[in-house]
Amino acid sequence: MNDLQVRFIKNAEDGGKSANCPFGTSAESLIGYFDAETDKIAAIRVNNEIRPLKTRLVINCTLEPVFLDSPAGTMIYRRSLSFILAIAARELFPEKSLYVGHSLGNSYYYTFDSGKKPSDGEIEDLKNSIRALVNEDLPITFKYLAYEEALEAFKKNRQIDTALLLDQRSESRIKVNECKGHIDMYVEPLVSGTGLLSSFDLLPYQEGFLLRFPGVGRGKTIDPFVDEPKIFSVYDEYKKWGRIVGVRVVGELNSHITNRTVKDYIRIAETYQARKLSEIAEQIYDKRESIRVVLIAGPSSSGKTTSAKRLAIELMVMGIKPIAMSLDDYYIGVDKTPRDEKGEPDFECLEALDVPFLNEQLLALYRGEEITLPLYDFKTGRRKETGGGKIRLDRRTMLIVEGIHGLNDALTPGIERDTKFKIYVSALTQLNLDDHNRIPTSDNRLLRRMVRDYQFRGKDAASTIKMWPGVQAGERRHIFPFQNSADTAFNSALDYELSVLKYYAEPLLRAVKPRCREYAESSRLLSFLGNFAPIPPQHVPGTSIVREFIGESEFKY
Repeated sequence: MNDLQVRFIKNAEDGGKSANCPFGTSAESLIGYFDAETDKIAAIRVNNEIRPLKTRLVINCTLEPVFLDSPAGTMIYRRSLSFILAIAARELFPEKSLYVGHSLGNSYYYTFDSGKKPSDGEIEDLKNSIRALVNEDLPITFKYLAYEEALEAFKKNRQIDTALLLDQRSESRIKVNECKGHIDMYVEPLVSGTGLLSSFDLLPYQEGFLLRFPGVGRGKTIDPFVDEPKIFSVYDEYKKWGRIVGVRVVGELNSHITNRTVKDYIRIAETYQARKLSEIAEQIYDKRESIRVVLIAGPSSSGKTTSAKRLAIELMVMGIKPIAMSLDDYYIGVDKTPRDEKGEPDFECLEALDVPFLNEQLLALYRGEEITLPLYDFKTGRRKETGGGKIRLDRRTMLIVEGIHGLNDALTPGIERDTKFKIYVSALTQLNLDDHNRIPTSDNRLLRRMVRDYQFRGKDAASTIKMWPGVQAGERRHIFPFQNSADTAFNSALDYELSVLKYYAEPLLRAVKPRCREYAESSRLLSFLGNFAPIPPQHVPGTSIVREFIGESEFKY
C-alpha cells in the first residue's frame, strides 16, 4: 500500500513538520518526531481525535501529543490508574468485587461489595500490588471482541454491571482494554504501559479507601489530602439511596427505560430531591431568628437558579418571605473588570464585583432601611444604580443571594457569620457506568451547559466545549476551595437526566466536525452517551432542575 502523509505538531499553534510513514504504522513508534520526553505523553491526538498511543495509522493525518499534565492527559492517567487498581484487586481478592464511588478532591473513593471495611493490611497489599504492576511496566493494549465473546468474558469475570451495559449497545464487536490478561470495557484511551503510573497512593477513608493521584497541571506531584466531609456525606447518602432503589449503574437505569418503568423512577428521584430541599429549608427555619441572608454557590450548570427558586417556595410554605438578590447586578463594569492572562475581562474573579457597595447595601437592609437594587446591563457592560426595584427586610423576610462567590466570606466581610446560611450546590452524580468506571460530575455539568447554551444562547456545542476548560479553571480558583465553609450541600443531580440530555446533546455533538479541535471532546461525549437509553423529555416534570437546561420550565428565569 502507499505510504501515509503524516504531519506532526506539538500544539494547535505549531506549524509542524511532515513525514511519510508506512500504512499501519503505530503512532507510538513516531513520538520521537515531537522532540518531547516520551514518559510525559499519555495519548495521541489523531486528526483531532484522542486515541491510544498503540493506534495504528491507516489514513493521512495530523498527530499531536496529549501530555500527562494536560486536562485530557490527567483524566487518561486517572482512568489508567483505576484500571490497574481493578487488576490488582481481582488478583488479590478474587472473591470480592471492588466498587468505585465518587471523587473527593484528587481522589476516587472505593469500597468492596461486601460492605466490610478493608483492613490496613489489605490496603497495603493493594498498594504493593499496584506498585509491582508499575515496576513491571506491562503494556496496556486495546482490541475488539465479538459481542457474545465480550458478554461471556464479562460474566465469567463477575463484571455483571459491565455485561449489563451491553444490553444498550448493538455493535457486532466490542472494544476492550487489556493488560496482563485482564479486560475491561473501553471507555476512553488509557496510557500505553503501567510504568507511566508511578504517582499514586492509597489512603484508608471511611468504610473504604481513596485512590489518590496528581491534580491537573501538577505533573507527578500528589498534593496533601484535604477532607471534604459535607460533600462526602451527600455523595454517600445518594450512593446508599441508589442501592436501595436499585439504580447504581447505567445498565440498571437502562433496564427501567426498556421495561417502561422509568416514569415511576423519575417520580421517585424527583420526590427524593424535593425532600432534600425541604430538609435544608427546615434547617434555615430553625435558625430564622438569626439568619438574614442565604448564600447559594456552586460550579457552572449545577442548577443553582432552579434550586434557589424551589428553596424559596419551601421557605414560603414555612411563613418566610424570600427576597432574591443577584450578584450579577453588582459587576463593576467591563471597563473596570480585571483582565486574565489572555487580556480578556475576568468576570469570575471576586474583584469583578463591587464588594464594598454590596456590603453597604446589605448592612442598610440589616438596619431595616429600604434600598434600591442596582441592575447590570450586559449589553452595555455597565451597571445602572437603579432599575432593580426597592426592597426592605422585616422579621418575616430573608434574602436569597445566588452567585459564584457566595461561599467566600470575602464577598460579605461586613456581615456577621451567624446571620449567613451558606449552601453549596452541585450535580454530584452517584451513577456509575459499571463497578469501576465512574461518571465524572463535570461531564454531567458540561452536557447540561451545552444543551442550555444551544437552547437559550444560540451557541453550538463546539463553542461550549471550547470555553469549558476556562470555566473549570475558574471553579478550581473561586468555588472548590470554599466548599467546606458551607453550612450544607445540596445535590442537584438526577440519575435519569443523562438519558434526557442525550436526546438534545447527540445532534449537537454530531455537528462538530473532525477539522475542529473540539472534535476530541465531542467524540468522547458521543461515545459516553452511547451507553444510555434515551428518555423522552415529556417525562420530565415542569419544576425539575433539568428543565433549567432543556426548557419549558414552570419557573421564569
